[in-house]
Amino acid sequence: MTSCAADALQARLDAWLPLGLGGSDAGLAPYEIDTACLPATDHAALLAEFAHHRGLDVAWPAQPLISPRELLALLAPLRDAGADSAFALGALLLPGHYGLASQALLQADSLPALLTLLCRHAGRLTPLLTPRLVMDERELTLVWTEACGLPAGLRGFVVDLHMSAVASLCAWRTGRRLPWRFSFERTAPRDRAQHAVHLGTSLHFGCQVDAMRLTRAEADVHWPAAPGLASAALARQADPQALRRGLLAALGDRLLAQVAQPPSLETLAAESGMSPATYKRRLARHGTHYQAEVDRLRVHVAVYLLGPDGWGRDRVAQALGYFDGANFRRSFKRWTGLAPGAWAPG
Repeated sequence: MTSCAADALQARLDAWLPLGLGGSDAGLAPYEIDTACLPATDHAALLAEFAHHRGLDVAWPAQPLISPRELLALLAPLRDAGADSAFALGALLLPGHYGLASQALLQADSLPALLTLLCRHAGRLTPLLTPRLVMDERELTLVWTEACGLPAGLRGFVVDLHMSAVASLCAWRTGRRLPWRFSFERTAPRDRAQHAVHLGTSLHFGCQVDAMRLTRAEADVHWPAAPGLASAALARQADPQALRRGLLAALGDRLLAQVAQPPSLETLAAESGMSPATYKRRLARHGTHYQAEVDRLRVHVAVYLLGPDGWGRDRVAQALGYFDGANFRRSFKRWTGLAPGAWAPG
C-alpha cells in the first residue's frame, strides 16, 4: 500500500476513535470489569425500577458506586422478565438521567451530533458497550464493541438492549421510526418476533459485527436545538467519568492507531507499567486475550472495508499488514467462516 493510501485508511479508521475526547486524551485510566465507578443512581436505579415493575425482586445496591460486573449481575435476572424485556428496557435507557451527558443528548441539533455525543461519552451513557461511529457520503454506521467484557450468555441481551435504546432515542427525537438496518454477530434466534416489532424487519444475523446502518439521506436529520451548555461543559471535562473508556475499548483505540502493525503484547504491557504475564492475567479477567482482541479488530475493519467501503480483498489484505493475499484469505476464513470473496454484507 502506498503512503497516501495508508494515510487515507488511517484517517478513516481514526473516525472509530473517540473523536479527540477519549479517556486517554484526558489522562484517565480505563475502567475495568471490577472498577467501582458507576453511580448506583444511574443505570442500577433504572434496572431496579424496571425489575420492580416486572414483579422481580432486585436489591438496590448498598454502595454509592458499583462496578460493571455488579451492573451485569443486576441485569442478568431481567432476561427472564418477558420476551420483550431487552427492548422495553432499551426504550428507557437513553437519554436517561445521567447528568450532563443525558442533557447533551437532549440538546443535540442533529442525528449525527447526537450519535457523536453518545460515542464520546459512552463511559457515562453506555458503560457496558462502546459504540463507534463511521460516516461517509453514503451511509452512517454505528458499531457496538465491548467496553470491558461480557458473559457469553448475556451478550445478545445487552446488544439488543443498546440497539433498542439508540433506535428509540432517534425515533423520539425525529418523530418517526428510522429505517435502520441491523447486523448481529450471533446466529438468528428461533423467534425474531420481538426484534421485528421493536427494531423493524431489516435484521441480519451471522454478520461478524453488531452494527446499525442508516443512509446519509435518512441520517442527515436536523431539529431545533434545545438551549443549554451541557456539551460545552463536557468538553471542559466537567464530568471525567463520561470520557473514560472501558479497558477493552481503550485497547481497541490503541490497536486502531496501528492496525497494519499492531503493538505487541509486550509493548502494551510496558505501556501499562506491568509485566507481560500480569497484562495477560488482566485481559483474562475480562474474558479475552491479546490475539483475540487483535483478531476482533481486524475482522471489524475487514468486514467494513470489504462491505460498505467497497474495497477489494487484495487492498484490504495490504491495509491489514498482510503481504501475502493467501494468508489474509486464510485468516479471514478463520475469523468468519467465509472466504473474503464470498463476503456479502447485510
